[in-house]
Amino acid sequence: MALLTDDLSKAIVELDEDRVKELVNIRLEAGLMPLDIVSKLQEGMTEVGKRFETGEYFLSELIMAGEIMKERMVDLEPRLADVNSEHRGTIVIGTVKDDIHDLGKEIVVMLLKGSGYNVIDLGVDVPAEKFVDAIRQNKAPLLALSVLLTSCVESMKKTIDTVRASGLDVKILIGGAIVDDKVKEFCGPDYGSTIASDAVKIAEEVFGKVS
Repeated sequence: MALLTDDLSKAIVELDEDRVKELVNIRLEAGLMPLDIVSKLQEGMTEVGKRFETGEYFLSELIMAGEIMKERMVDLEPRLADVNSEHRGTIVIGTVKDDIHDLGKEIVVMLLKGSGYNVIDLGVDVPAEKFVDAIRQNKAPLLALSVLLTSCVESMKKTIDTVRASGLDVKILIGGAIVDDKVKEFCGPDYGSTIASDAVKIAEEVFGKVS
């Protein structure tokens, strides 16, 4: 397992709800950037996901960690948002068919909305055709696909193949704790990352090209 050096990341892994809340509040009061705090929370959640995949953590622990993260994101999301910004573009996002995990996706949605993007969130367990319809209907130049389970990599590939076959002019980003070079090579996206905040950087690149 990864060696975590940050107390906030460790607290998530240890499922210490009170400690997570305390550390988030301390860092906010100290003036730390909300995005940096989210990054440390995500590091902890990535480790929880790895422990779930290896059988060290059970579903109940994965769910508990997710709930702790969601509670803290309630405090952080308003600080990420720029209420004065106009939409910088439209992004379609969802978790692929047969995968019902949404925490990582929700974090990405919050970060993208906070950066001024119009995000069409299709939810979890989304069929490939639904992604195609949403991209076409919203004329979205960027599709973000989330996956947590290794068993759903085939579903990810099928979704990407279906989108490519539709002829739509759209860039595809895949994300999730299992996304590595092998997964990216197999599925064939334009972008891939395990870091939620990378979605904002990639969106800036895509929409910079579009404009």
